[in-house]
Amino acid sequence: MSTRALEAIDRILDRGGDADDVLRAVVAELAREDGISWAGVLFLENGELSLGPEAGVPDERRRLRVPVDYQGTRVGELAVDGSAGEAFLRRVAGLVSAHVLLGWDTGGEAWEP
Repeated sequence: MSTRALEAIDRILDRGGDADDVLRAVVAELAREDGISWAGVLFLENGELSLGPEAGVPDERRRLRVPVDYQGTRVGELAVDGSAGEAFLRRVAGLVSAHVLLGWDTGGEAWEP
């Protein structure tokens, strides 16, 4: 995957904001990447995965999913449909992990990652 995509994701994270808005911007950026048709974040809640922000056109036959862990605890998954490298996705998953945690875990309370 491109350095451009990582730089764009870094800028999104540096801008900050509401966790949902950040994750929406990240999956939109991933879906714009050459070779990726769809990207989404799945939140882990009570042992079940639930689709959160997503962008693009799904093609589940080409889906690659990687875990999103926050401080050693699984909080969700990052998924893309297309030709993304697993190492790239794992890097992005690490970058967004605090925001994925916030997607479900704050109970409406404000929190800064």
